[in-house]
Amino acid sequence: MKHRAVGAVLFGGGVLLLALAAGLVFVVKPAMTKLPYDLDPSTSVAEAKGATFLQITNGAVDIDQADLKSTILVTPDRDKTAALSGDLAGDTVVWRVGQTVDRTDTKELVSAYGAELALDRVSGAAVEWNDQFLDDSGTPEKVSFAGQVYKFPFNAEQSNYEVFDRDLRQTRMAEFKGTEEIEGLETYRYEQVITDEKLPLPAERIALLLGALVPGATAGDIVYSNTRTVWVDPVTGSYIKVREQQQKVLTPNTGAPVTLLDADFVYNDETVTASADRAKSSRGQLAILGVWAPLALVVLGLALIVAALLFSRRPAPAAVGTHRAGADPAPTRVDQPAVRDDDRAAGPLTDEIPPASTNWRSEEPTVPLQRGTQGEAEKR
Repeated sequence: MKHRAVGAVLFGGGVLLLALAAGLVFVVKPAMTKLPYDLDPSTSVAEAKGATFLQITNGAVDIDQADLKSTILVTPDRDKTAALSGDLAGDTVVWRVGQTVDRTDTKELVSAYGAELALDRVSGAAVEWNDQFLDDSGTPEKVSFAGQVYKFPFNAEQSNYEVFDRDLRQTRMAEFKGTEEIEGLETYRYEQVITDEKLPLPAERIALLLGALVPGATAGDIVYSNTRTVWVDPVTGSYIKVREQQQKVLTPNTGAPVTLLDADFVYNDETVTASADRAKSSRGQLAILGVWAPLALVVLGLALIVAALLFSRRPAPAAVGTHRAGADPAPTRVDQPAVRDDDRAAGPLTDEIPPASTNWRSEEPTVPLQRGTQGEAEKR
């Protein structure tokens, strides 16, 4: 009985461990492969050496050359995320994003923009949200964000993805170009090529530029090109490195075109290292909770179940008889009736008298006492 009880405990423990392993794989890991609500703010810095750019200072329009630094700060908006309702609630997070571009020599601000958008927690793609906006001119503008904006999906694939371009306000395809190791991390490299597309800018802004840079022109466009290369950690979908080779050219209806921007922005070393470290940390947590911990629990659970089966099949130990100290341990014949001596003085009552036919050994042969006359007894 005791063996069965121990076996039952071991078996129950093994089953519990298997259930915990399944919970880690099917509940905990999927929960971790989502954008968290409490994501810490993150900053990325890209630098462009010897860039040509448009500088507007106190209404004066100039084309300058200098090194530029682009800083992007991403901050989760917890309050607006909590206020989401309907299909967005629980599956979407709201991010607030700000970018500044500064000269590294004079620290002067060259350009800036702000935005708020909603992202799917699994795919990382932008989703429709009534309060989303983009402000790069001082006036918030309602923009329909779509595709991948600041992140790729968890478990990104070696395939093409639509990536949102802020200048075009639209998505363009980013093609998978291969793998590359960065900071000891295997990344997927995607490339988006935009060639000579007209920017959707208000006519008054273009007229301002034409009047300052191309006197006499009455109409024109800003033609935009960009080769955007993104190195992505395929497990977490986070950006490890980004490079943007941008060009913006003012093309008037009369006169020579004017280059407004010619810059090759790329993440600096500190940003690349920090991005890789965050990805490695997240990868490690996913590996522990999604692979190694469940595997260890399965092995231990199966071991307990096997031990329980073996333990429950062990034979129970043989029962050991007990007797009083000094008592004759001779076995009792159940088919032999108890015999009472007529003379109580001759000895105590005897319940065990072996028959003469047995082969039990003793110091002297014993013969059963036969009842007869008193004379016969004296002869004996």
